Amino acid sequence: MGVATKSESKPITERIGRFLREVRAELRKVVWPDREELKRYTLIVIVSVAVIAVFVGLVDFGFGRLLFLLRRLRG
Repeated sequence: MGVATKSESKPITERIGRFLREVRAELRKVVWPDREELKRYTLIVIVSVAVIAVFVGLVDFGFGRLLFLLRRLRG
């Protein structure tokens, strides 16, 4: 965004190649979960999403009911 650096003046194919090599090197550093960890994390995510969905649904129902009652009071 300011002054062009030396790497920005290299050909696009060279920059893409360098980017992909760096991505590959970073992916080698990742510690991937084993099957049991993956199952546990998946279950945690599913349960968390379900709990939040129920909460949001109840809040939505509550506000909807409240608005219905307020409209009925107004006539």
